[in-house]
Amino acid sequence: MKPEPPELLEALNRDGVAVQRNVLSAAQCAAMKALYAEPQHFRSRVIMQRHGYGCGEYQYFTDLLPTLVQQLREHWYAVLAPLANDWSQRMHGRRPFPPDHASYRAACHATGQTRPTPLLLRYREGDYNCLHQDLYGEQVFPLQLVLLLSQPGEDFEGGELVLTEQRPRMQSRARVISLQQGDAAVFAVAQRPVAGTRGDYRVAMRHGVGTVHCGERFTLGVIFHDAA
Repeated sequence: MKPEPPELLEALNRDGVAVQRNVLSAAQCAAMKALYAEPQHFRSRVIMQRHGYGCGEYQYFTDLLPTLVQQLREHWYAVLAPLANDWSQRMHGRRPFPPDHASYRAACHATGQTRPTPLLLRYREGDYNCLHQDLYGEQVFPLQLVLLLSQPGEDFEGGELVLTEQRPRMQSRARVISLQQGDAAVFAVAQRPVAGTRGDYRVAMRHGVGTVHCGERFTLGVIFHDAA
């Protein structure tokens, strides 16, 4: 995989979100979308409206991840771990994240978080995802990745990625992130540190997906901590 430019980490530190273009090829996106119809790859399927999460559905992969998903998880964890450690030190006063994902998964499993969390999401006309945070237990890696597998304007309309941040004693700020097929957005799972006049403070962040107006939108979500 090609190296990430330094400005990606700079944007994450500044805004809590960054975009990297052309992480996946069109062929890789098509192959990943095709997995959605093959139940042997997944451990569970969630119908979002049944739980008040929005409308649409997603499936969590089994522990035997597809090779591409495993590669993405390992590669991006290594890229993001130094920033995650910096954030953890600034927010919590500790540096708990090892440099490789296998060691971090072992830490997750030691706390009972043994279920893999990478997932495929499918949205159709009228579907959306409410603002949320992907927290699954005591272990939380503070950054995650989403990759758009469908092409806006061809496969679907609408369905923009939306992120909000809530700073103390301030109104919420929203960002709409424009992605093309194969692009990746990296963003904070739940909190990030921001430098203030009296030192760092925590900003709460949430993410969701706007309403899909027509067509079908697939995304791959790569979360680095496992679930209890």
